[in-house]
Amino acid sequence: MAKLKKSLGLFDGISLLIGITIGSAIFATPQIIAGYTNSFTLIIILWLAVSLFVFIGSLIYAELGSRFPNTGGEYIYIREAFGPFWGFIFGWAQLIIIRTSPAAGISLITANYLGYFIPMNQFEKIIASIIIIIIFGTINYIGVERASFYNKFSTLIKTLGITIFTVAGLAMFEGDFLKLSETASVTENLGTIGNIVAALMLILFSYLGWDRVGYIAGEMKEPQKVIPKTMFYGISTIAILYISANILYHTVLGIEGVRSTSIVASDIASLVFGKTGASLMSVIVIISATGSINGTMMSASRLYYAMAREGMLFKWFNNIHPKFRTPSNAIIAHCIWGIILLVVRQNFETIVTGMVFTILIFYTFTTVAFFKFRKLDLGESGYRIPFYPFLPSIYLIGLTSLVLLRIYYQFNLSMQDLSFVLTGVPVYFIFFKNNKILLEK
Repeated sequence: MAKLKKSLGLFDGISLLIGITIGSAIFATPQIIAGYTNSFTLIIILWLAVSLFVFIGSLIYAELGSRFPNTGGEYIYIREAFGPFWGFIFGWAQLIIIRTSPAAGISLITANYLGYFIPMNQFEKIIASIIIIIIFGTINYIGVERASFYNKFSTLIKTLGITIFTVAGLAMFEGDFLKLSETASVTENLGTIGNIVAALMLILFSYLGWDRVGYIAGEMKEPQKVIPKTMFYGISTIAILYISANILYHTVLGIEGVRSTSIVASDIASLVFGKTGASLMSVIVIISATGSINGTMMSASRLYYAMAREGMLFKWFNNIHPKFRTPSNAIIAHCIWGIILLVVRQNFETIVTGMVFTILIFYTFTTVAFFKFRKLDLGESGYRIPFYPFLPSIYLIGLTSLVLLRIYYQFNLSMQDLSFVLTGVPVYFIFFKNNKILLEK
């Protein structure tokens, strides 16, 4: 049987992490977050808190990736710790809601920004979004090197673009920082804690992607060394860019101004740099969003392949293309389900909180698995997180609190999100309960 090619290094890992994580969220969530908060001070505190929280999580995942340097990421960790049923449920949730929904939503955001240059109605945007998914499915199908090249390209463009945008914007804006001290009554009414939880969910959505580096560990040259460095450099870069962008948004527009726009980056670029600047910013957003689609497809398809290879997903997914050496059928499935979700939902915002809520549940499972592996000293030697068990305990408490608070403040939505995941229960017992796991040696 053909095997995945080990060709990815540190720069590939960093590019993948940044490429997946920085998509459309930093250009779409700040205006929503502003509605849940009453000041920039609170907003920046929440962004800083989530940045630190995610960094702790990335250190845990760095150790997990070092212990189990196999393609599959969290699926491997959850399956090893809790057995095949929970591993299957995690992988099923990835396919049904967690990884395919962003492909659908972000492709629509890409189409919206294409509409800046080519006016389109809603139907035409849906068609454009479908074409975008197919294009990046094709790129991933014909080779991991090509997909990784686009990740590197999009990562370079979005990183330089956001950096220049924020630095030049703050330097050229003829104003002051007085708007950072403005306050305004919240426009959403979930209560003080409920609003903060909702804002935290949106900020966490902006960071989603850092956890997927482990999915391609089987294609890394030296995963024990590459994964920890990838997490450190990638998360640090993203945190700096996100916080800088928020400072620019609120310096130029203030909290009320940020709330009133749906395309905050382009509006600011237009005010500071003029029409040409707004056009360039729209191009950067398009490249950024498609980079995220590409990176998600690149990593998630390896999860589906890893599950099928072990008999825990339909055999059709267990296929390596003889020429391109990519998990071709898994990539096709990702595209098809992403297109179905796009056609059914047709709205970017409806996927965000539910997707984050579902992911947080599995982050909790993964963290509990981490404690089990540490206690039993399972897996290979390599990187180990510092300040154990203090840092992992903080992370686990934070995850559990967010999940429970979201259920309390948005019970109906939480139950709807869980229903997506629970569809995997009958599928498992009908098709996979008696399958024998084929562990990779």
